[in-house]
Amino acid sequence: MPSIPLLRRTPLAKGGCPVVELYQAPGSAGSLSAVDLDILARLARGATLHQVADELHLSHRTVSRHVQNICRHLGVQRPIEAVVWAVRRDLI
Repeated sequence: MPSIPLLRRTPLAKGGCPVVELYQAPGSAGSLSAVDLDILARLARGATLHQVADELHLSHRTVSRHVQNICRHLGVQRPIEAVVWAVRRDLI
């Protein structure tokens, strides 16, 4: 699945037009996919990996691999750090 760029609107810039920023993972040229963001959002709401897997009709191993890849892309050790990263950037 191709990854999509992560966009976030900022407050209105001069002239009344919002500025859109592209977010990429620190230390990485890639960005997170829509599935990655969906998984992070579900984890942020307190779902376990098994619950996320059931909700998305994926295997536990697939969700676990997504979380590992997210952490690797963001350069963090734990899934909670990835959730915090996304929350601080208003991505989830």
